[in-house]
Parts: sequence; structure tokens; C-alpha cells
Amino acid sequence: MTTGHQNPFEAQIRAAGPVIDVAYAKALYAPLQEQAPAGGVVHRDLAYGRHARQVLDVHVPVDRQAGGHPVLIFVHGGGFVRGDKGERENVARYFTRHGVLTILPNYRLGPESRWPAGAHDVAAAFEWARRHAADYGGDPDRIVIAGESAGAAHAAAAVLVSGLQPAGGIRPAGLALVSGVYNVELELRARRQFGIATPDPRNEAYFGADFGRYPAQSTVDLVDVQPLPVLISYAELDPLQMQVQAGELFARLVTRHGFDPDIQVVRGHNHITQLCAINTADDSLAKSLLDFVQRTAPQPGPR
Repeated sequence: MTTGHQNPFEAQIRAAGPVIDVAYAKALYAPLQEQAPAGGVVHRDLAYGRHARQVLDVHVPVDRQAGGHPVLIFVHGGGFVRGDKGERENVARYFTRHGVLTILPNYRLGPESRWPAGAHDVAAAFEWARRHAADYGGDPDRIVIAGESAGAAHAAAAVLVSGLQPAGGIRPAGLALVSGVYNVELELRARRQFGIATPDPRNEAYFGADFGRYPAQSTVDLVDVQPLPVLISYAELDPLQMQVQAGELFARLVTRHGFDPDIQVVRGHNHITQLCAINTADDSLAKSLLDFVQRTAPQPGPR
């Protein structure tokens, strides 16, 4: 499936090519974001753990919904070493306007915190949401975990690998992954083909410099949970390694683990612009994520 809706900057984005340029993407969409509609009520910096980074914001839709709002936990990116929940306020505003209680967590970063700290933090944020979503009008049985870039890597590991979960496991209603890293061993072995720097300032900061451990840290090789709804998404102008890993994870889930995931390409966007467009008229990525959240149902088993 390919998405694409009212992208006013497609020509400029295509001209820039498959770059990861946060400043460029933010500047491009800043005028549209300044005009974008506001979201709901925000409760900021609620602790879900003891570390200073283990805090989250809860964005609550203005109008309460009978039976509780579906819940989205959206995990920001940042190459494993940077990033903040505040950078994805546009995501929360979009989803709360559409009746989805939205939780934006921070998580521990490399090199201070190494694999699997990010996955553990996503699981802890999910457990917090299970306990507290109803306090804010959310349905604790309809929690979707989503992430982008490094956040997608953490979300995938937390949900798909039982050994990284707390006792009893976690089972969200769905998992949405946007342009993530799921095979760190592949990125190590294919640095030349993918144009990845050596040393790798992102992966080595989080996964470490003991490359013999990379196979045991690659989510694609560790999946061992029962199938659940999954959406795998990547941008048409993502770096090549993101596109390859999206396809690899999709194939593994289908052929080895009995999943029936959705997969999509976000047309005319790169790694960052697809996120900056959310909560503007350009709903290239937002609409498919919203559709996924709205059609999820509570899952059996540990939650």
C-alpha cells in the first residue's frame, strides 16, 4: 500500500533526496504547524520510572467517549542518542483531535543506557498506561504502541520479544512501526552498501562496540510472541537501510511467525518530513496510523 495525501512540498523533498535533516524538515513544515489546530488537555512529565528520562505526557481529547478512548503510545526517534517527546506534540494534537488519548514518553538514551534499555522503557510506559489510562478517559484494553526511527526499534523489541518484557508479558492491541531499525547486525555488515559511517555514532552508542553481540540484539531474529495486529511503514525517500529492514521484518513476520501485518510506503516523503507533516493537511502518514488505531480491538492474553 502506498499513501499520499496533499503533500505540498513533494517536489522540494524529492529534490533533497533520502536525507535525515531534522532542521530542514522542521523549517519546511513550521508555517503549516503554526496554523495547525490545537489538541486536547495535556498532563506533562508524569513519571513511569525512577530515571529522569522515564517521564511521559498524556494528551486527553476534549470530548469524553463512552467506553473510553482508544490509546496511542507514540515513541519518538532520535538515533538512540537524542530526541524528546515534545518534538512530537504535533502527533498528539492530531490524534487527540480525532478522539485518541495519546501518550508521549521519553526513554533512556545511549551511550549512558545501552540495549535493551529502550525496549524496557517502552514496556514500562505500556504498563503505566494499563494502570492509568482509565484515569484520563482511555480504554486500557485498546492501547496501540507506535514508534518512529529509534522509537520504532524500541517499540518492536518491546512488543515482539518476550524476553524483553516484564513478568507476565505485555500485549497491546496493535503495534505500528515507522521507519525503524530491526536488524542491527545487517546494518553492521552492510555499512558499505548503506553508506553508514564507521564507527557508527548511533548504533554503537546504544548497541555497543562488541559486534559479536549484535545478532542477539537484532529484533528480526528474536520474535517469539503470538501474532497481533502490526503496521509496518516507511517513507519512499527513507535511507535504504530503513526500507530494507521494513521489508525484512514484514517477510519474517509473515513467513516464520504467522502474522498478517500491513505494510505501506509513504509517498513523496523522507525519514523526517513524514512526521513533521502530521497535524497539517498533509496526512500522508497520519491517516493510515489513525485508521490502524481506530480498527484495533482488545487482544487476548497478557496485557
